[in-house]
Amino acid sequence: MKIHNLGYPRIGGQRELKLALEAYWSDSQSLEELQAQAAEIRYQNYQTQITAGVQWLPVNDFALYDQVLNMSTLLGVIPSRFRQDNYTLDVSFRMARGRAPSDDQPCCSGHSQSATSKADYACDMKKWFDTNYHYIVPEFETDTTFAITDTRLFDEVSEALIIAKDGGDVGVKPVLIGPLTYLYLGQNKSRTGSRLDLLDELVESYIDVLQRLAQQGVEWVQIDEPILVLELEQDWQQAFTKVYEKLSSVGVNCLLTTYFESLGSNLAIVKELAVQGLHIDGLRGASQVHQVIDSWPAEKVLSLGLIDGRNIWQADYQIALLKALPAHEKFAENLWLTTSCSLLHVPVDLNVEKGLDVELKSYLAFARQKLDEIADLAKILQGGKDADTILVANSKKIQSRKESTAIHNSQVQKRLNRLAEIDLNRHQKFADRIQLQTAKFKLPLFPTTSIGSFPQTSEIRQTRRDFKQGRLSASDYQRRMQTEIEFVVRKQESLDMDVLVHGEPERNDMVEYFGEQLNGYAFTQFGWVQSYGSRCVKPPIIYGDVSREAPMTVAWSAYAQSLTDKIMKGMLSGPVTMLQWSFVRDDQPRSETCQQIALALRDEVLDLESAGIRIIQIDEAALREGLPLKKSGWQAYLTWAVDAFRLTTSGVADTTQIHTHMCYSEFNDIIEAVAKMDADVITIETSKSQMKLLQAFVDFEYPNQIGPGVYDIHSPNIPEVAQMVELIEKATENIPAEHLWVNPDCGLKTRGWQETEPALRNMVAAAKQLRERWSMKTSV
Repeated sequence: MKIHNLGYPRIGGQRELKLALEAYWSDSQSLEELQAQAAEIRYQNYQTQITAGVQWLPVNDFALYDQVLNMSTLLGVIPSRFRQDNYTLDVSFRMARGRAPSDDQPCCSGHSQSATSKADYACDMKKWFDTNYHYIVPEFETDTTFAITDTRLFDEVSEALIIAKDGGDVGVKPVLIGPLTYLYLGQNKSRTGSRLDLLDELVESYIDVLQRLAQQGVEWVQIDEPILVLELEQDWQQAFTKVYEKLSSVGVNCLLTTYFESLGSNLAIVKELAVQGLHIDGLRGASQVHQVIDSWPAEKVLSLGLIDGRNIWQADYQIALLKALPAHEKFAENLWLTTSCSLLHVPVDLNVEKGLDVELKSYLAFARQKLDEIADLAKILQGGKDADTILVANSKKIQSRKESTAIHNSQVQKRLNRLAEIDLNRHQKFADRIQLQTAKFKLPLFPTTSIGSFPQTSEIRQTRRDFKQGRLSASDYQRRMQTEIEFVVRKQESLDMDVLVHGEPERNDMVEYFGEQLNGYAFTQFGWVQSYGSRCVKPPIIYGDVSREAPMTVAWSAYAQSLTDKIMKGMLSGPVTMLQWSFVRDDQPRSETCQQIALALRDEVLDLESAGIRIIQIDEAALREGLPLKKSGWQAYLTWAVDAFRLTTSGVADTTQIHTHMCYSEFNDIIEAVAKMDADVITIETSKSQMKLLQAFVDFEYPNQIGPGVYDIHSPNIPEVAQMVELIEKATENIPAEHLWVNPDCGLKTRGWQETEPALRNMVAAAKQLRERWSMKTSV
C-alpha cells in the first residue's frame, strides 16, 4: 500500500504566488524573480508532502495561472491572435488576460512587444466542472496543430526528481489533463466539425510528451480524465479504448484519474482500458466504490480517494475504513490511498489560523492536515502500534461534533419543521402582479438600473478595514458610509437613472458580508483558495444551523431611500449562491442548509419591505453552478434550489417587485427552473454574446420581465451609445419592449468612476433614444 497525492494548493501559504504574479504584471518584479518565487513554492510543497509521508509526488499540479492553460501551451494550442515566433511565458498570460487591463489586476503590457489591440481578447474562462475554480478554455481553429511548445513540464520534472531523491523512497508522478478531457473542455473557434476529429493528431503529441517523460526516468504518470464521471455520448465513450491503447505503447505506467462523481455506466469501459491504475473519488462516488473494488483487476493499482479534497471537515475514519478494508484485502500493495481530488480546492494550512473558535477548529482539516489524514488511514490499515489510538481519537472528535450545541440550534430546527405551513407562491400570478407594479411605479419604457455595486475605492476599503480593526468608531464608520451612499445616490440622479441602488460600500463580498451577520457562519484569516490566476477567495464556513439575529441591510437601504424620491432597490445575495460559495457542513443535506439560509433571508426581505423598499433584488449568480454533474440528478437539485428562492421571496405583497440577477450561464439547461423562480425581473449577462444568450428565454417564451446586460463590466472600455441601442433593438426583435430593462452585465464594484460614470451616461442615453424611437413607431 502506498500514499500519494493528486495535487497540492499552488498559491503558497501566504498567497505568495498571487503577490509575485501581480508584481510581475505591474512591472515591479522581473520574470526571473517571478520564476524564483514559483520554484520556492514548489519546493515547499514537495517538502511538505514528503514530510507527511507522500510516496508519489504530483508534478505539473503547479501552474502560474491554470493547469488547463498549461496543457494548451505544452501542446502548442495557442490561438492565432497570440502566436509569435517563439513561445514565452507572456503568451500564456495574454491568453488568460488579454492585453487590456483586467477588472481586478494591472495590465501586463509592460511585457508585451506590441500595442493593445481589440482583437487580442482573452480566451474564455469557465468553471472546472462543479467547482468554483475557473479554467482557461482551449480554442481549436482551422489551422490548429499539436506540437510540444512549452517545456516547463519537463523542467519541473527534472527539478522534482532531485528533490524526491533527497526525500528517500519517494517517486515523481507528473500530472496531465487527459486528451479526451482536454478536447471535451475546449471549443471550436474558426473550425467546424466534431472536436473528436482532432483526436488522432492530439494523441500523437501526448505520446511525444510521455516518451520525453520516460527518457527522464518517470515510471508513473497521472492522467486526469474527469469527464468519465459525466453521462457521455457514445462517440466520446468509444474513443477512450483507442486512445489508451495507443498511450500504453510508450511503456510509462498510467494512473487514470477520475473525480467529483462516480463512473456510472462508464465503469464498463474503464475496466477494459489499457491502463495500469485507476483512481476513483470515494466520497462523491461513494455509491460505486464497492462495485469498482470487485470489478477492477487485483494485479493493477487501485487508488482510493477517501479524504475529501473539496471540503474542509475532518474525515470520519470509521466510514473511510468501510471502503478501504475490502480494497486492502484484495489489492494489498497495489492499493494507493489519497484524497478524492486535488487539494487545489481547499485552503493550505489550518495551523496558521489563530482566530478561529477552538472547538470549530478541532473539526477542520485543510490541505496540510489532509495529508496527515491519508497517513492515518494507512497506519490503521497496516495495524501499526498507534492504529487504535488514532481511531479512538478520531471517533471522539466525530462524536463531539454530532453533539455540539454550537452547531445544532433547536429553534432553527423547529422552524424548519414548520416549512409546510409556508406558501411558496406569490399571492397573484405575474401577469396580474405586473399590472399592479406598473401602476404603482410609473416607470418609463426601457427602465434603467444597475446590478447593485458601485466602484469601491481604496478609501472605502480602508474605512472598512479601520472599522474592523477598531481604529474607527461605529458612529464615524456609519457617517462615512452614509456620505458614500449619498454620493452614489446623487450621481445616479444626475445621470437620470430610473431605479437606484445604494452602491454597497459597506460590503466586502456578496457572501461574506451576509455570512458575518448570520449565526452558523465562521470566517478564516488565511483560508484562501485559488479562483483563477492571481484571484483568490476566502470562502465562509457554514458550520452550524443558520439564523438571523437582526436586520443586515435595512438601515443602509432605508437611508438611501430617504435621500431620493426615486425608487431605491434593496440588494441581497440569494440562498443558493450563499450555499455554493461557502464550505458547507457535511452532516446534513445541502438542501436543508439552503432552507435555513432562505428562512434567514426571508426575514430580511420582509424587513426591507416594511422599511419602504419597493424593489428587492436577490442575486442567484450560482444557481446553475450547483447542477449535479450527472443530468439524472438535475431535477432533484433544481426543485429544492428553486423552492429556496421562492421561500425567500414569497412573503411580500404583490406590489413589491422581486428582481434576481444571474451571471453568464448556459440558460438552456435551467430555463424552466428560472421561470419557476417567478422573479418579476431577471437581469443577466448577455453583452459578450451579443444577446445570443437571450435565445433560451425566447425559445421558452419566458413570461416575466428581463434585463439583458448591454455592456461588459469586465472590460475597461466605455460602451458607445449606438452599440447599446443596437443590442437592445436585437432584444426587442423577440421580447416585448414593455418587458425589457436596461442595465450593465453585472455589478460595478471592480471598475473605477472614470469608466463607470460615462458608461452609465451612455447607457441612459441609449434607453432614451429607444424610447423616442418606440414612441414614433407606436404613434404611426
